[in-house]
Amino acid sequence: MIRKAFLQENGHGKMEPEIRSLYEGFQARNIPVELFLEKRLLRRQLPVASDTLVAGSIPVVLAALRQLEVTLPVPNDFPPCLEPYLHRRIWRSTVGQVMNHLYEGDGHPVFVKPEGRLKRFSGRVLSFPDDIRYLENTSRSAPVFCSRTVDWVSEYRVFVLGGDMVGTRHYAGDPSVPLDAAVVAEAVARWEQSGEAIAAYGIDFGVLGNGTTALVELNDGFSLGSYGLDSALYTNVVLARWCELIGCATSATA
Repeated sequence: MIRKAFLQENGHGKMEPEIRSLYEGFQARNIPVELFLEKRLLRRQLPVASDTLVAGSIPVVLAALRQLEVTLPVPNDFPPCLEPYLHRRIWRSTVGQVMNHLYEGDGHPVFVKPEGRLKRFSGRVLSFPDDIRYLENTSRSAPVFCSRTVDWVSEYRVFVLGGDMVGTRHYAGDPSVPLDAAVVAEAVARWEQSGEAIAAYGIDFGVLGNGTTALVELNDGFSLGSYGLDSALYTNVVLARWCELIGCATSATA
């Protein structure tokens, strides 16, 4: 059971919206909360233990897991079993190969995002040689995901806990354009049946210009944007995934 939660602050008690939600969620559970600055964790001044939870940025949570000698989770943005729901080609490449593509200038824009937890740059569409400036501070050998560009009309995050969809939040595009609920449910069920599913996660879907509901990407539940999800539900998601990672029992939901 989790007896205390350590939540990352930005200084002077300022918190990101997700941390604020967790603060409220743990208070409702009567679980003590302590705010901390990143440097305290990195200096090993935080008493992290098997019955405490650490929440914050991805690098901070991964650092806490290392201190607990926990095997770090491997990112799985595009599970193979969900490939039919992508409705676009996605391939692995490197920054150097993308730069060469831009230099050659074949006229085809490509969406590029870093592979793995280290977000060396923000995912973006690159089209022209001048766009190389967005990659200049990144090693040419750095791995990336690439995809052909598509027309996203609307995008949503679906929060899944223990195989159940517990919330959906719109985060980009036209909020009046809904997802095809049947497609989302089918994709989640396939992922849950694959044997690879984790305890809690956010799975992003969008609606394409032709009306098709397509998978954007899968996000691990230990540190993900809440987009205004109810604080109790968000706390349940983060807590369930943390407990799965460190191998402790999950506290009863609030």
